[in-house]
Amino acid sequence: MSLTRIEPAPVRAPGLPSAAAPHLDSARALWTRIDTWLARPRSAQQVVVWLGIYLAVTANWPLWNELARIGGAPSAYLPTSAAMAVLMVCATVALLSFTAWSRWMKPLWFAVVLLAAFVQHYMIEYRVVMDPTMIANVLQTDPNEVRDLLSWRMAFHVLLVALLPAIALWRANIAPMRAVAKLWRNAALLLLSVAVALAAAVAMNRQLAPLMRNNVHLRYMMNPVASLYSAGSVLIKPMFKRSRKLLPITAGTALGASYAGQARPPMFVLVVGETARADHFGLNGYARNTTPELAARGVLSYREVHSCGTNTLASVPCMFSHLGKQGYESRKDEHENLVDVLQAAGLAVLWLDNQAGCKGVCTRIPNASAFDSLTPAQKSTLCDGEECLDDVMLQGLDARIAALPAERRAKGVVLVMHQMGSHGPAYYKRSAADVKRFLPECKTNALAECGHAELQNVYDNSIAQTDRFLARTIDWLQAQSGRYDPALLYVSDHGESLGEYGLFLHGVPYSFAPEAQKHVPMITWFGAGMSDRRGLSRACMASGLDAPLTHDNLYHTVLGLMDVKTPTYRPALDALASCRNSA
Repeated sequence: MSLTRIEPAPVRAPGLPSAAAPHLDSARALWTRIDTWLARPRSAQQVVVWLGIYLAVTANWPLWNELARIGGAPSAYLPTSAAMAVLMVCATVALLSFTAWSRWMKPLWFAVVLLAAFVQHYMIEYRVVMDPTMIANVLQTDPNEVRDLLSWRMAFHVLLVALLPAIALWRANIAPMRAVAKLWRNAALLLLSVAVALAAAVAMNRQLAPLMRNNVHLRYMMNPVASLYSAGSVLIKPMFKRSRKLLPITAGTALGASYAGQARPPMFVLVVGETARADHFGLNGYARNTTPELAARGVLSYREVHSCGTNTLASVPCMFSHLGKQGYESRKDEHENLVDVLQAAGLAVLWLDNQAGCKGVCTRIPNASAFDSLTPAQKSTLCDGEECLDDVMLQGLDARIAALPAERRAKGVVLVMHQMGSHGPAYYKRSAADVKRFLPECKTNALAECGHAELQNVYDNSIAQTDRFLARTIDWLQAQSGRYDPALLYVSDHGESLGEYGLFLHGVPYSFAPEAQKHVPMITWFGAGMSDRRGLSRACMASGLDAPLTHDNLYHTVLGLMDVKTPTYRPALDALASCRNSA
């Protein structure tokens, strides 16, 4: 007797229309084929090559867009883009060839993918490049700044790049291989990558050489090669350099003749601004009146001041140095700085910070974070988490000054206030509700989601907040006039890009950074006591507001104003020297 086999009916998922079943079966079959292919034994070298190709294609859209913008017609930029792609694949594979050993390298390979995904996101969102300076800034970023940079848009961009290699690496079956075989394969892969890169560079030298020479930023857009190189430059190079000595510069420092028999000691406040643009200050002719309170207090605004750097890490130590920009950047050793000299002269010096630290400037003088001594009520009024409006630095300020040594206070007080200012990209956090008069404003840290008008509004509101903070600081100084001869100088550390030329934030290498990132505001205010004490002529100072100045002038201007005699003082760089009767 013959038996007839009865085939079971296909099982259909509950609630799934019968018409959808074939599509589901096709998807399952496709995934099975892909999974089978991924699970095939393959060498680590093959995985590295595929990663190099994948990252060149998916994690370099900012570079391809920039090449298209620079190149013009497709016939001009497509061959160059192809050559750049070959160079990038070869460079990535050459770097990863040092890791092509076993399946235990999978976490490291995925970390490279994640790095490339994050870097591409920030290049797309803020038009930054990953040069060593930018990597150094990243390493200096505090948790509050990190939170400001997080967004769902970032998660989407990272997932778009990293999801596929995450699955592929998880399922990849790395075939075991003897150590000798791995070694010669890795060496061969490295040599082949270098050879192909050299061949491509020689073949396209006529196009690539002028392109890279005239557009230096392109070399820092090659992802993830540029990020890995820059990170190595910041983290590894210092290990092979001799440690820099701290050279003293305070020998021979003394207070000048104005301190002999003084009726009142001087009190000088130096406000280090953050991310402020000179062209967005109403005092400098900006169409919007962003600085009405400062204008009402008779300040002087210097309109042609340029920064030492385009980021806080570069600018702040440089502006307090006696070396100037050129000398500071080429220095072989560290030196004491302006606040060290002021303290060595016998003055009471305090650094008060509402930022992510003083970048090493204040390590040898009394310093404090404005956030630390706040009451819960003050935090709820002035702070969002651990980020506070700059008015927080005025809280308990009298007590902070009184805590400085009495014998030093009797000679004079120097207070440095380091602002949060207009720090982005969360500009909407940098102004109080009653200051927000430019509306509507951008209320996200994903700046590309905002129109230019909204971005300009939110940034201008942050400048208006700085206007109010400086005005209140001047009012506080005025209240000290019975006991001190007061003065204030404000200067920003660097500027900011607000979408001009497709750039946002700051940190572009100085040599090709736009003017918006280098042109900074500088403001002075002198109480009657300080003006008389130093013989300052307001008419003389007002006539020099358009004189070209830089951060190089700050060190010498402060020493001249405070009448501190020291060998490193240079009268030619003192912006106020010609306006003092005693000069």
